[in-house]
Amino acid sequence: MQKLLLIVVALCGSLLIGCGGGEVEPPAAPETTPVVTSATLPAPAVTLEATNTYIPFVESEPTATPNATPTLEATTVPSPTPQSPVASVALEPVIAQGLLQPTFLTHAFDERLFVTEQVGLIRIIEDGQLLETPFLDITDRVGATASEQGLLGLAFHPDYADEGAANQGQFYVNYTDFNGDTHIARFSVMADDPYRADPDSEVDYLTVDQPYPNHNGGMLAFGPDGYLYAGLGDGGSANDPLGAGQSLTTVLGKILRLDVAAEAEAYAIPADNPFVATAGAQPEIWAYGVRNPWRFSFDRQTGDLFMGDVGQNIWEEVNFQPAASAGGENYGWNIMEATHCFESETCDQTGLTLPIFEYQHDQGCSVTGGYIYRGLLYPEMGGNYFVADYCSGIIWRLFPQGGGWLADVVLDSDLIISSFGEDVNGEVYAISYGNGGIYRITPGQ
Repeated sequence: MQKLLLIVVALCGSLLIGCGGGEVEPPAAPETTPVVTSATLPAPAVTLEATNTYIPFVESEPTATPNATPTLEATTVPSPTPQSPVASVALEPVIAQGLLQPTFLTHAFDERLFVTEQVGLIRIIEDGQLLETPFLDITDRVGATASEQGLLGLAFHPDYADEGAANQGQFYVNYTDFNGDTHIARFSVMADDPYRADPDSEVDYLTVDQPYPNHNGGMLAFGPDGYLYAGLGDGGSANDPLGAGQSLTTVLGKILRLDVAAEAEAYAIPADNPFVATAGAQPEIWAYGVRNPWRFSFDRQTGDLFMGDVGQNIWEEVNFQPAASAGGENYGWNIMEATHCFESETCDQTGLTLPIFEYQHDQGCSVTGGYIYRGLLYPEMGGNYFVADYCSGIIWRLFPQGGGWLADVVLDSDLIISSFGEDVNGEVYAISYGNGGIYRITPGQ
C-alpha cells in the first residue's frame, strides 16, 4: 500500500486530480500551528489501519461479471437509516477493466450505468457489459492535455425519461475545450435510438475562461429543487492567486445554481439565489470559498449536500450543506484550508462554514467526494457517507453522531479512485481511474 502511494504521488502530475494542487503547486511548506476560535470544530480524521482490505478481483477472467445486480424497479423510497455506522466495506467488480481514464458515473433513470471518459466519451454499461459504441463522442471538442482537464461532469435532466416532457431526452455535461476553458452544455439523445446521443445537438449554456489548466471542478448534479448545480474551482495555479475563492465578482471557486428549464436555449437565474440582489456579485453563485470541489452529491432521502474540496499542501476536506439552507455559505478558501488558517497562525473565521471532515496528506493527497448510501441491496449500509482519497485509495465512512460526524477508515483499496457514482436504485460505485474498472460498494466480510 505504502509503495503504491509513493508511486502514485510521484506520478500525480500526469493524473486527473493533480494531487491537491496540480502541476504548478509548490512543495508542501511546514505547517504552522493555527489558532482556531470556533467552539464546534469537527473531529479530525481517525487514523486507523484499514479494517478490510479485500477487493474481489477475478484474475482468471478479468472481463467476467460476477454476481450481477438483480433487476430492481427504480424507487424514491430509501432504506431506513440504521442505528450504527458500518465498520468495513468491500468492492465488487461490475467491470474489472475496459474504460479509459473514467471520471464519473451516473444513471438515466433506468438500470444502465453511464460513465464519462476524460478524453470526451460517454460509455454505457448494461447488464454488467461495457457496450462498444459510445453514447456520446465529443472528442473533437474536448481538450484533456492537462491532468485536470477533459470531460468531467454529467447530469441527466430529471425529466429525461418522461414521455412528452419539455426536457425529455436532455442531459448536461461539463468539459474543458482545447483552450482549457470550461463549458457547461446540453445535449439530446437520438429520437430513434436510446443508446446514442446526437453530438450535433450541443447548446452551450455557460463558458468560463480558465486562467490556469488546473482546478476546473467539473461536477454537475440536479438538486431536489430541480435546479442544476455546478462546481467550479478557483481558476488554478496555487494559493488562489486571483483571490477567486472569496470574490463574488467571479464564478470561479464557487458552486453555481442554474435554472435550465425556464428557457429553451439558455439558463435563468433562480429568484432565490442568495446573491441576486448583491451589487457586483455573479447571480449564479449558490456557495463560495471552495478551492477545487471534486465531487458533490445530494442525499436522495434528505436533500442534504456533501462536497469534497481538494486542499492545498496539507489538508483535505468534506463540506456539508443542509437541505434547508438558503445558500450563500462561505466554505473558507483561501482564508482557511479545512479547519486551519491558511499560511497564517490566526485568521478571521467570521461567517465561515467549516468542514465536517478533514485529513492530512500523510493519509493521501486529494479528496474524492462521494455519496451517502440509500440503496436497496444493503440496508445495513443506509445513512453512511463514503469518501475516498485519490492517491492512497483509502475509503472512509462518515456517520452522524452526537451532533458531529464519526469518521473511520473502512477500506484500503489500492485503487486510484477518481469518483464515486450512484445508480437509479441508490447503489454506490467506486470508479478506478487507473485500470478502468467500476466497483459496487458492498458490506465488508
